[in-house]
Amino acid sequence: MCELLGMSANVPTDICFSFSGLLERGGNTGPHKDGWGITFYEGKGCRTFKDPEPSCQSEIAKLVKAYPIKSISVISHIRQGNRGRVCLENTHPFTRELWGREITYAHNGQLSNYHDLKPDYYRPVGNTDSELAFCWLLDKIREKYPKRPSNMASVFRYAAKLAHTLREKGVFNMLLTDGVFVLAYCTNNLHWITRRAPFGKATLIDADMVVDFQKETTPNDVVTVIATRPLTNDERWQKMEPGEFALFKMGEKI
Repeated sequence: MCELLGMSANVPTDICFSFSGLLERGGNTGPHKDGWGITFYEGKGCRTFKDPEPSCQSEIAKLVKAYPIKSISVISHIRQGNRGRVCLENTHPFTRELWGREITYAHNGQLSNYHDLKPDYYRPVGNTDSELAFCWLLDKIREKYPKRPSNMASVFRYAAKLAHTLREKGVFNMLLTDGVFVLAYCTNNLHWITRRAPFGKATLIDADMVVDFQKETTPNDVVTVIATRPLTNDERWQKMEPGEFALFKMGEKI
């Protein structure tokens, strides 16, 4: 299985602390050594870093870890491949354009009997079940909403409904964002935590690293982090139930 990491914040925030814990799981404290990727949103644009190398050894991952890119929406992924070979085109997150917005997605799990997913408009570049499911999901959204609706929250709720269908084909934990909303969908393993004032200290599980958020934030900051497994050992993470989804905007669960 792979692992996911996402963030939704009300002010541009760097994810260096959480990412430092995640990348250790990519071949060091965890078996997810078949590539990694991360996408940061900045306005209508986004920047993506990917590498098919283990994240714990990747020079690109070290750059991202050391470079505090600030964003309000982030999706990251470390891969333990089960469908498709280890290569750049099979490395998450995947991004496609919809209504003039970049939509980014990452999946943790494995699907079976998925060959009936036959997207028409969006086509996979690689050969993973994950990317095929993403293309199918976007096709269905585009079919239901030919034009961008004024209420984007309804689009993500429909995406969660589509995720129920994909869950019937196996394990489907997902993160999906347009840079404003961040959708988390759980089949079997996904957690989230919202940090707000009064902020405290947190200690990573996978690395010798402690941060005092009170020194890094303002009293108005709200930051939600989503992860397959909790990244810290001294905070209370919310465990999602099978079939549950959570939609976040500007750090808040809506």
